[in-house]
Order: sequence, then C-alpha cells, then structure tokens
Amino acid sequence: MTQPSFRLKRPEPSAEVRFSFNGRELSGLAGEPLSAALLANGIHLVGRSFKYHRPRGIVSSGVEEPSALLQVGTGARITPNLPATEVRLYEGLTARSQNCYPSVAFDLGAINRLVAPFIPAGFYYKTFMGPRPDSWMFYERFIRRAAGLGIAPIEDDPDEYDQTHHHCDVLVVGAGPAGMAAALTAGRSGLRVLLVERQPEPGGSLLAEPPDSSLRIDGQEADRWLRETDRSLRSLANVTVLTGTNVFGRYRHNWYAAVQTLRQPGAPGPGVRERLWKIRAKHVVFATGAIERMLVFANNDLPGVMLAGAVRDYAVRHGVAAGRRVVFVGNNDTIFRAALDCREAGLNVVAVLDIRAAGDNRLSGACRAAGIPVAHRVEHLQASGGRRVSRLRFTSPQGRQSIACDVVGMSAGWAPAIHLHSQLEGTLRFDESSGAFLPIVDDGGPYSIGACAGTM
Repeated sequence: MTQPSFRLKRPEPSAEVRFSFNGRELSGLAGEPLSAALLANGIHLVGRSFKYHRPRGIVSSGVEEPSALLQVGTGARITPNLPATEVRLYEGLTARSQNCYPSVAFDLGAINRLVAPFIPAGFYYKTFMGPRPDSWMFYERFIRRAAGLGIAPIEDDPDEYDQTHHHCDVLVVGAGPAGMAAALTAGRSGLRVLLVERQPEPGGSLLAEPPDSSLRIDGQEADRWLRETDRSLRSLANVTVLTGTNVFGRYRHNWYAAVQTLRQPGAPGPGVRERLWKIRAKHVVFATGAIERMLVFANNDLPGVMLAGAVRDYAVRHGVAAGRRVVFVGNNDTIFRAALDCREAGLNVVAVLDIRAAGDNRLSGACRAAGIPVAHRVEHLQASGGRRVSRLRFTSPQGRQSIACDVVGMSAGWAPAIHLHSQLEGTLRFDESSGAFLPIVDDGGPYSIGACAGTM
C-alpha cells in the first residue's frame, strides 16, 4: 500500500483507511474527498477526454468538477461518472478511470489526436450511415464502446432507497455563512425552517479559511461564529438541518426535490443508501454560493492545471499539496489570497501572474513581502507538458518568459451559482462590474442572498 507523499497536515480527528485506484492500493483519511486522497498520493492523471483522449486531471474541489469523473464500486454497486470531488473516502473504496484502454497512463484512444482534422463534430453521422441503410446497427456497438460514459452494472441493485415528504415555512438552500445566518434568523422568529447543504457539514467557504484568518462575522472570528451558529441552529426544535443533500429540482408552487446521500457509492451496508426529499415550502432562500471561472489559454486542460480556489481548498482545508511548484495566474485578487494562504500552509508558491495592469494592491504587496514573485500585465499564456503540466509560458512587459511548475492555479473570477434560480423560468441580468449573470428576484421570491446574488 502506497503512503501519501503530499500530505501537509493530518486533520484531527481522522482515521486512516485503505482504498484502491485503478488497481493500485493507496491510503487516505476517512471522510475526505476522493480527489484530496488522490492528490495526497501524488496522482493527477485520472482520466481521458471524451473524443481525443487527452490527459485529464482534477480541476476543482466541488460539484462543478468537469474532468475527474470516475467509476466507483464493484459488481452490482458500480456507479459511473461520479466526480472525485463528491465521493467521500471509506475503507475499501474502489475507483477506476473511465474512457481509457488498456490504462489511463497508456491509452490507445489517444491516437485520435493524430487524426483530429479528419474527425470534426458530427462526422459519425455522415460516415457511418452507409453503405447500407442498416449499417449503423453494425457500427453502433463500437462507437458506444468508445463513448467514455463508464460501465453500468447489469446485476440487480442490492441497495435500498426511499422517499419522504417535508413541509416548511422557509427552505434555505446552502449552508454557507449567508444561508446559516438566514436560517437562524427565520428559526428564531418561530418559523419552520429546513436548511439543506450539499457538503457533509455546514460552513461553505468558511471551511477553507485558515486558522489565523482575519475574517470576522458580526464582530466574531469566523471559526467561532461558525461553531456558535451551527450550535444555535441545531438547538432550535423548529429548524431541520440536512447535510449531504443536494437540491436538484425546482418546480411550480414552491415544490423542490433533493437527494440525500446516507451511504457513499459502492459502500456495502444495511439501511437506505439514498433518500429523495419532496419539499413544499412557503418561502425559499437560495444561498448556493459561487463557482470559480476558468481561464482560457493553450493546454489549460493538462493535469495539474486547476482552479486557484481549489488549490487553496486542498491545502488549507484538507492539508494536501496539489504539487511541488505552484504558479497562480488570474485576473482578480483570488490569486493573491490563494498564494498567501498556500504559502502559509506549506506549499512552494513560485510566482503569481496577474493579467491586470500593475497598481496599488495590498495583497500583491503582501505576496512580495512573503518572497513570492509577482508579475502584472501577463498575456499569451501556454501550458506545456505530457501527462501533467511541467511549464507555463507567458508574455509580460519584460518579454517572453516561462516558469517550471507542476501546478497552475487559475482564476477568472467568480460566477454566482444561479442554477436553481434559472429553473422554472427564473430571470437574470448581466452585471458589467462583475462580468456575471445575477438573479432577478420576483415578487414572492425565491430570494437569492450572498455570493449567488453577486455579494462576494
């Protein structure tokens, strides 16, 4: 069993568990995301792209993960297409890469990149319809085998599932600081409140704040505010807190659907694995946060190219180093905060590259004071490497330069998570200052607060 080599710290309390990835025995900490456990073991290459089979790695630390989609479990409990960021580690977990043969490191499908000019979008439908009208029936099984959607089990599902109905005065979706504050205010007024959080614990962005953070809420230190607010919420008999639950559907007359994960995918055991919640609420508050945007540059899909906030989350919250040499690049102050927090956590941050022009900036000055080189007016970015990024090239006022690195933390700002609002004809407006779409609240709600309303 391979021992983790990129572990910065061991969160307490935490039990060590064994798991396997692509047949390789590894160790991790119970309850941490599978993505964090893979990074702790120095694994970045986890999959291949759908069509050209380009190397794919872990990009984010949340539900928005686009690349690290794995197959978890064995036999009748196989579940394909699961984001590694959303699977929590347990003893005996088995995970495999998808869309690769014979292995993710040596994938014969990568030959598609050599013939990319000859297989444009839609070529399947033009090429495989002849010479006879029924030729598609012959080609179909080969195309499906290369489709990269994982393998569905053919055995009967041994797990149990159930559903429940719930009525409340106020439904709050998202238990970050904004959602917790809203739920506590409504709960103290005597209303029946249901607070739903996708992660295993409430806190949202506060969970990734460093121990010595200067962030204060209502005059209190952030971690103390979080503990006391959580305690207050759970002490109110009229407030129900659901964690590990994802609200996925919004329907007419304030009817919402959510799925609660009671047992991780592939994990054997008695009882119900998932529960469907059918929720009817008088009023609804969205506190779903925001999603960090990716930068567009050459080879930004290489393993090791990640969101800056994700690199910070893994280092600060999970005690995992995403790599040995980290470069941050972006167009907003997230890159400076990430660089400072990651340096404090023990990462080797070799540079911060700002696309914006130089100016008075307290955070960039703090980075320089910490010994982190900072460059402004950076453009023409290009990542290079094989199975993992090894160098980032760019142009600055000093000319063409390059930096050796194995992690690039990128940030193009934050986009409010307006998915639920957009369902059921929710209207939006474009905000020029943030470059993002913001929800328009109609009379009667639902109401959006916090980052999902553009309050960053």
